[in-house]
Amino acid sequence: MENVPRVLPAGLRAILREDAWPRPPLFAWLQAEGNVAAAEMHRVFNCGIGMAVVVAERDAGRAMESLAAAGEAVYRIGTIEPCAAGSPQTVIE
Repeated sequence: MENVPRVLPAGLRAILREDAWPRPPLFAWLQAEGNVAAAEMHRVFNCGIGMAVVVAERDAGRAMESLAAAGEAVYRIGTIEPCAAGSPQTVIE
């Protein structure tokens, strides 16, 4: 939640789709047993996202192919869109 905005210029935000990547079962257990709010889970644990790569829409397919060819598990987890000043720069839907 806090890392993605570091690569975005002002006026843009990341919209991440929570169902776009497999969430390891450990996170569901940890959230339930620890009574941890979803926002806190994303902030502290990233819920299974090891690294986010932000590329132009036109380059997304090629970037995904290159990463997969290198042995990485790759998921398209969201989009970048304009936002108003003061809006959250990362939103999870």
